Amino acid sequence: MSITRINEFRAKDEQSQRVGDFLTSIVSVIEASEGCRSCRLLKDLDDGRSFVVIELWDSVEAHRTSAKDIPPEQLEEIMQLLASPPQGRYFAEIV
Repeated sequence: MSITRINEFRAKDEQSQRVGDFLTSIVSVIEASEGCRSCRLLKDLDDGRSFVVIELWDSVEAHRTSAKDIPPEQLEEIMQLLASPPQGRYFAEIV
C-alpha cells in the first residue's frame, strides 16, 4: 500500500519567488529517490506565499530515508525564506 505525504510551506513576504524556485529544484531530487512514485508542487491561487508538495511513496520509511538526498545547507537556506516551519503529514488511501 502506498502513502501520500503532504507538505505545506509559507514564504516570508517578498520571498515567494525564491521559495518557489527552491521547491521546483528539489522536485526532481524527490522523484529520483528510491520508493517515490510521484511528486507535485502546487502554489495557492489566492495566496501566492503558500505552497504544497504532494508526494506519493511506497512507504513512510522510503520517504524518511529520502530526506538525506537533500543537502543540509539547502534545507538551512530555505528555512530562512519561510514565514513558519514547514508542516507535513502522512496519509493513507482508504478507497
